[in-house]
Amino acid sequence: MAEKILTIKLFKKTYGVARLDKTDSIPEWSQNSNFFSATRTAEELSIVCPQDNIPDDIKYEKDWRILKIEGPLDFSLIGILASISSLLSQERISIFAISTYDTDYILVKSKDINNAIKVLTKGGYNLIY
Repeated sequence: MAEKILTIKLFKKTYGVARLDKTDSIPEWSQNSNFFSATRTAEELSIVCPQDNIPDDIKYEKDWRILKIEGPLDFSLIGILASISSLLSQERISIFAISTYDTDYILVKSKDINNAIKVLTKGGYNLIY
């Protein structure tokens, strides 16, 4: 068995990735959970939050599960996302990544989560649920 290199925690909820107008405020519905992410660019405002929080009239991509790399991670660590995304890409598993000051979050479609867990475990990662 491969040596465990990092611990990854699977969140229980299913998340959505919503697209709003670049001038919109961060909506209150997005903030009603322990995890949400808001990113504003010159083109859009993207929100990641539990998909049950997203109103029906909002454009969003649904059925994402979150894998949290347990941190905090030191900024000097190199290749964490590259290693995980490489393992998953070999199995044709698409990801959506979010990085914060302390750690990284990998979103994987619900239909691929069991395979992703299997691949990451085989790759030496310790998965907790």
